[in-house]
Amino acid sequence: MSDGPATSLRKPRADAVRNRERVLEAAKGVFSAGGPDASLEAVARRAGVGIGTLYRHFPTREALFEAVYRREVEQLGELSEQLKNEPQPVEALRQWLRSTVEFVATKKGMTAALALAAHGKTSELTAFSSERLTKAIDALLTRAVAAGEIRADVSPEDLLRALIGMCYLHDQPGWQQSVIRLLDVFIDGLRMRGDAPPPPGGKNGSSEEAR
Repeated sequence: MSDGPATSLRKPRADAVRNRERVLEAAKGVFSAGGPDASLEAVARRAGVGIGTLYRHFPTREALFEAVYRREVEQLGELSEQLKNEPQPVEALRQWLRSTVEFVATKKGMTAALALAAHGKTSELTAFSSERLTKAIDALLTRAVAAGEIRADVSPEDLLRALIGMCYLHDQPGWQQSVIRLLDVFIDGLRMRGDAPPPPGGKNGSSEEAR
């Protein structure tokens, strides 16, 4: 009697869990790059698994896309929680927004396939991400405003719309770095004091390129 429930509730094998995570991480990289090479076969190769293993975890293309999408959103929520302990509120906000650029890159790489394959799922996923991302950015923005470092008339929705707008205005290879440079300018423009320091990681050379 006791064997039945124990068997049905048995956890997945450790190697199966690892394979699933490898596929999701590989899919993120492949879809972020986009282009004609963003195929399920490319995902399997990058993950180091056979295509059969990929399909055992994700029986359809849309199942993989949805899993990647939801995983990225959840990770951004977790990152927000971690960054709430950072000593510099503005830099915590900046770091979260930079990570969100990676999420949008992955989403852009999946958009066409999601529109074709998922149909009604797209609105569900949009609602899912909007709720969680707004909550995540609100926590970091509220902290920066309370510290007197960011102007108080900006909403979480404003920041997300601005960031997504920047991402979708760029489609050339390497667009993520261009968006990150614009993001640094945007965040520094929201600071309460006029002598905003240069963003960390200035080694990208954004100040030189702006001249």
